[in-house]
Amino acid sequence: MPKSTFSKEFLNKIKAALTEEKTRVENDLSKFSKRNNKTEDGYDSNYPEYGDKEDENAAEIAEYAAEVPLEESLEKTLRDNTQAFKRLEDGTYGICKYCKKPIDEKRLLARPTSNACITCKKAITQEV
Repeated sequence: MPKSTFSKEFLNKIKAALTEEKTRVENDLSKFSKRNNKTEDGYDSNYPEYGDKEDENAAEIAEYAAEVPLEESLEKTLRDNTQAFKRLEDGTYGICKYCKKPIDEKRLLARPTSNACITCKKAITQEV
């Protein structure tokens, strides 16, 4: 895998954006879930307790069912964030994992967790 050739200033800007996003996602997750220490970026949604009446049980299930997809989405964002940090550490950040060419800086600023250039990403999403 080719090594990143981005400037130190650019990579520091990316690192700051990733750190900010990680903090935001962890804060969002902490509002309705607790950390699962069995996985690196795992959380478990809290099951609400409103009471034992039928309508209270229904409300508990509805809230829990709404939170699980959100939890999964935020966990994916956190995993993408962790992977981007690993690429920063090993010097491969900003290199497309498919064509091995540098990813455009504008794309990385817009989506710091990107691991594919826009050309490869378009080709992949058109196949799906």
